[in-house]
Order: sequence, then structure tokens, then C-alpha cells
Amino acid sequence: MNAPEHPTPFDAAALDAADTLAPLRDLFDLPADVIYLDGNSLGPLPRATAERVAQLVRGEWGEGLIRSWNTAGWFALPGRLGDAIAPLIGAGAGQVLACDTTSINLYKVLAAFVGQRSAGRTRIVSERSNFPTDLYIAQGLCQQHGMTLHLVEHADDIPAAVGADVAVLMLTHVNYRDGRMHDMVALTAAAHAAGAFAIWDLAHSAGAVPVDLLGAGADAAVGCGYKYLNGGPGAPAFVWVHPKHLGPGTTLAQPLQGWWGHAAPFAFVPQYQPGAGIERFQCGTQPVLALAALGCGLDTLHAAQPLGGMAALRAKSLALTDAFIAAAQPICAAHGLRVATPLAHALRGSQVSLAWDAAAQPRPGAGYAVVQALIARGVIGDFRKGDARMADILRFGFAPLYLRFADVAQAAQALAEVLHTREWDQPQFLQQGAVT
Repeated sequence: MNAPEHPTPFDAAALDAADTLAPLRDLFDLPADVIYLDGNSLGPLPRATAERVAQLVRGEWGEGLIRSWNTAGWFALPGRLGDAIAPLIGAGAGQVLACDTTSINLYKVLAAFVGQRSAGRTRIVSERSNFPTDLYIAQGLCQQHGMTLHLVEHADDIPAAVGADVAVLMLTHVNYRDGRMHDMVALTAAAHAAGAFAIWDLAHSAGAVPVDLLGAGADAAVGCGYKYLNGGPGAPAFVWVHPKHLGPGTTLAQPLQGWWGHAAPFAFVPQYQPGAGIERFQCGTQPVLALAALGCGLDTLHAAQPLGGMAALRAKSLALTDAFIAAAQPICAAHGLRVATPLAHALRGSQVSLAWDAAAQPRPGAGYAVVQALIARGVIGDFRKGDARMADILRFGFAPLYLRFADVAQAAQALAEVLHTREWDQPQFLQQGAVT
């Protein structure tokens, strides 16, 4: 059964012709036969990365050997790349480190601020739909400190959950499942009004939506280097702490007191002394090859600066997601799906999630199978297992650095065909792999 042509409610050619960010696509090595809508999970390969890493391997490591810690500036990479991340998240110079993983950095900052809590504050508040690793880290920390992790069912109920017994409000700025974006300013203010700290995970924000940590008065933030920052699989993460917590006379201390976070790491003294400012949030030796690749990813974002920077990227992100939502809504209506991502721009990140309600799903595993059928056609999105509200989630990321409106139109047509013909309902698409 052939699917009918699905006309898109926008002129892709005209929009692409008017796109001032279009030249940035050439910074990436994208397969010609692929429409890549999964940059919210793993950014594509920047063209400069392979040569930069090869040059580091052949020259800085191969010839410079251990001298390159100084001559090639390896030791300074976490801070230098942190300074490149800072303007993307509304932080200042010398306030961000590129290091470790999101989970490790979250443990560091969460433990540090739990250590600053006043008596009687025994709860950490988060969302039940928050990314699981954040919840796991918080669960472990609560077990260590005799605290309780309180999970809010709906985003609108978060302010009411932050009471006088809450130590930390811990949220992901853009929800990884439905793409809903929190009001960082309002929720940080609500936490502070209750006497709690506010810690933010920017994994699905940094590089895709404007963030102003200093303006919001947030206490700390962590984030991922391999999604919209295009740093490569397993790229180092980043960590930021508001400088008001790190100045002279402050006592904020993180628990992973490794030698790179020491005030004088090459003094090799037995007693730990924390480094100044954000430096104390380093732990052990950092992965130089991975940091170099992350640097190339950050260069792709800074290339947008002369073209309007994050404001221009956000405007294009909203235009891309608006276009996909407009094209997908009639398809969804015909097949029992709904657009789970908020339609309001102020509540939307840079992704669009489609979901079946549990009762409407045509069969178990349908969401995963639809995504696999799309991938077989060269339209790469991803699947996330749902919860009580959403059975299966088809998730599509719209990274404005390299996506075109023509990609949106072709992806919508492919989705219509896969659903209309039930192309997805085949054994090879229903068999789940280790990574979904």
C-alpha cells in the first residue's frame, strides 16, 4: 500500500534560501543520504575534528611526548574549553570547566551543596521524568546523608514542592523525554525563596537554546559535551558554580578531591588544599584527546557568533520545530499519536517528541519500531521508553547549526509513509538492540 504524498505546510526551498545560518552546515561531515535528527543525543562529526585529533596524536603526543603538557597547553584545556562554553550558558570567564562526565559533575556539585544545607533540610526535589542518571546520583547521595529524594509528577507542581525542608532543587532545563523547557529564572527564584539551592542540568540546552545562568542566579550547573556541543561520543562534560559560592571566606567543598583540583597539584603534598574558584571542581587527569575533539565541536558553535550567535540559533531552532510540528500534527492525528512537546515557544527546547497514549498504541514496541523503520530510510531520530503518561516516545532533535527545512519536509514525508503503510510492523524493526 503506497502512502499518499504528504504536502508540507511551509515552503522549504524559500526558507532554506533565506537561512543566514545555512553556511554552517559545511562545518560538518554529514552523510549525503542521511537526515540527522538525533543531534540531541549525539552531535555529528565536525569536519575539523579528525585532523585535529590526528595532529595531536602524531605531533603533540608522538613527537612532543610528555613535554606537550606544557608546550601544547594540555594541562590548561579544561579551563580553556570551559571559557569557550561559558558564553553559551550565560557564565563568565574562569567560571566553567570542561571535565569528567555529567554524572560525576552532578555528584560533585550536589554533594557540595548538600554539605551547605542548614539543619532540618532533608529533601532533594526533582521531577520523576528527569533523566535517570540524575535521579540515580541523587538517590545515592540521599542514602549517604539520610535524606529523601522527592519526585514531582508534573512540572507545574514543582514550586509547591519546594518547602522549608528542601536542601536542593535539581532539574534538567529541557526534559529529555518531551522537550519541555523549564523557566529557569522563576524556578531558581522559588528555590531561593524557600531557602534551597538550585542546580541545573543543561545537557539538552547548551548549544541549542539560550541559557543565562548568572542572570537566573542559579547556584550550579552541569552539562553534556556530546549532544549539541558536538564533542563526539563520550565527550567530556562541563561544570559551573556561581562565583558567589567560591570566593574568599566561602567553604563550598566537593567530595572528589583529586590532585587536579588541588591548589598546587605539582607540589605533591599529602594534605589536600582546594584550588581557587571553579578549579577545585576538577578531580583526576583529564582525557586530552577527547578534550581536543570537544574543542572542535565548540568551534562550530562559535562560528555562529558573527551570524547572530545563540539568538539566531534559537530563532532557527524554533522555526525548524514549528515546521515539523505543523507537518507532523495531521500525520499524528491520523495514527493516534500526539505532539508531546509544548507548542508554546517559551516551554519548548530544540526537539519534538511524538507519543502514543498507552491505550492508543497499536502494539507493544510500536514506537521503537517506527523509529527503526525511519532509520532504515535514512531519517535518524531516536526512541525513549515512556512513562504513565506516554507509552512510547518518538524523539526528533533539531540542531540549527546543520539542519535544513528540506530535511524537515523529507522527514515528515517519511514519517507519513512509515505509519500509513505500517512499514514499521516487521520483525527486524521490532527487535530491540542494546542501545535504543
